[in-house]
Amino acid sequence: MAGFFFWAFALLRHSFLTFGLVGFARGGCRRAFLFLGVGMGFRLSSRSLARLSGVHDDLFSVVERAIQITDVDFTVLEGVRSKSRQKELFESGASSTMNSRHLTGHAVDLGAWVTGGVRWDWPLYYKIADAMKQAASELGVPIEWGGDWVTFKDGPHFQLPWNQYPSS
Repeated sequence: MAGFFFWAFALLRHSFLTFGLVGFARGGCRRAFLFLGVGMGFRLSSRSLARLSGVHDDLFSVVERAIQITDVDFTVLEGVRSKSRQKELFESGASSTMNSRHLTGHAVDLGAWVTGGVRWDWPLYYKIADAMKQAASELGVPIEWGGDWVTFKDGPHFQLPWNQYPSS
């Protein structure tokens, strides 16, 4: 039992689960395991928070909740985008429109952050999408994932729906 306690403490020390010791002490091993099974306890970096500046509050809240429950760490690549940046992405083929939800703060691009860098492996983006969709559901915020689109798959892209969040 002492060995398990040391192992649990070592895991808890490096994540958001510092409260797990309380759960372990009060609820026994079963509660500790349940507590350990909830996400990896990542948090948004100061750079990601800065990139969320100007993003709609509902979308900000979804991203903030998703980072707490995701199995894959992520960084915010872009939030609000200027028209010149959008034009650059459109002309390079990285975007399919000049009328992006990024222009109004209704979209974010998230990158899977693995061992100190962004990775582009699709399985990672499915996991991030799962966390974003779960967070959106918990908060009652509708969300669209670019990975679900039929004609232009965009794994990093998440946006608030046009019909429920018209641009103002």
